[in-house]
Amino acid sequence: MDVTPLIPVGRQIIKGYGDLGFTIAGVRWEGSVLVFSDRTVPWSPISLAEVTEEALDAVLKARPELLLLGCGPIMTPVPASIRIALRSGGIKLEVMDTGAACRTYNVLLAEERSVAAALIAV
Repeated sequence: MDVTPLIPVGRQIIKGYGDLGFTIAGVRWEGSVLVFSDRTVPWSPISLAEVTEEALDAVLKARPELLLLGCGPIMTPVPASIRIALRSGGIKLEVMDTGAACRTYNVLLAEERSVAAALIAV
């Protein structure tokens, strides 16, 4: 029995990460990225210290129910201002290392959840 989830065409499945980039929906992206169910866009932060409310503007505009923040090779707490800005936009935040964020994003996308990922390249 095949238990591979059926993913609708055009969904942004993360196939790999590392070497300071990602492979998403068959395309190699260099550097950090924002991943939404229907598109991936370059993202400027290269460390958690560079993640600001302004850096998350595209996420706030897209309004997913959940944002997975992949903060690099290890999980690091984020400033309260980031959590408050997302919460005020109705977005829940889960912070984890980038690898865990990639895997979790794929699972939630397969479940057709409203999810986005902000991924700092490792």
